[in-house]
Amino acid sequence: MIQYPFVRRVAIFAASLLLVGSVHAQQPASVAKTSKQAKASSKAVVRQPLVEARAIDLLKAMSARLASARSMAFTAVVTYEAPSLIGPALAYTTSSDVLMQRPDKLRVITLGDGPASEFYYDGKTMTAFAPAENLVAVAAAPPTIDAALKAAFDSAAIYFPFSDVVVADPYKTMAEGLTDAFYIGQSKVIGGTVTDMVAFVNDYVFVQIWIGAEDKLPRLLRAVFRDDPLRLRHQLELSNWKIDPVVPADAFVAAKAGSATAITFAHPEGAPSGFKPPPRGKPGKAQTTKTQ
Repeated sequence: MIQYPFVRRVAIFAASLLLVGSVHAQQPASVAKTSKQAKASSKAVVRQPLVEARAIDLLKAMSARLASARSMAFTAVVTYEAPSLIGPALAYTTSSDVLMQRPDKLRVITLGDGPASEFYYDGKTMTAFAPAENLVAVAAAPPTIDAALKAAFDSAAIYFPFSDVVVADPYKTMAEGLTDAFYIGQSKVIGGTVTDMVAFVNDYVFVQIWIGAEDKLPRLLRAVFRDDPLRLRHQLELSNWKIDPVVPADAFVAAKAGSATAITFAHPEGAPSGFKPPPRGKPGKAQTTKTQ
């Protein structure tokens, strides 16, 4: 349940982000000087960053919980918006079953509003498999999950919106360029459990995140990218968490891809639909490769 004192604080914070224009109107002579002084002083007002210790502590606790897991599995449902021909944005959804084992193994099986895809990383190679088209692309890979995710994006535009969940230090990626972080309140709706709501802003994205109050696992994230003039919304729902499950030895092998037609592990032709790479070479906002 939302705690209303925090809702008021969020409203104040949101209002402070607005650039308020001057209003020109006739005023009594007695207040003209005061009005001019206020107008002049308003130009010098700069909103101070809002960084609350409680919000930072929750983000760090979540990061520590994720980073300490030697293996984990979860389901990621991603809903993202794309412009339509008539104006309002359309929503598209993908669902991925994710399995990872530190430091060098990752499997992502994706279904959704688009072609099904499978991605495997075993510490030596990356494999992208399109089961419906029976196409497979294989490339040599670096020895860590973090490096493999970057290599997959750089070479083939493969990106997973939940990448920050499986990297070695989730808080480091969130804190880069951090300008604001504040606690909103608690919810009993998301993920069937009590969650703490936190919002944070860095140089390229505004995020609201729901974190399990007891287990410190992320349940829901909503994001708007700051350089997106359309302010399209992106939502990531995380469920079916399993921390440190026993992982079969063959879990990161693309067994069904053995008879598939091999293609080059490379960036797909044409521009991504509705998305663009984020600033400073960070991964993009959605999966765009044809082989995913």
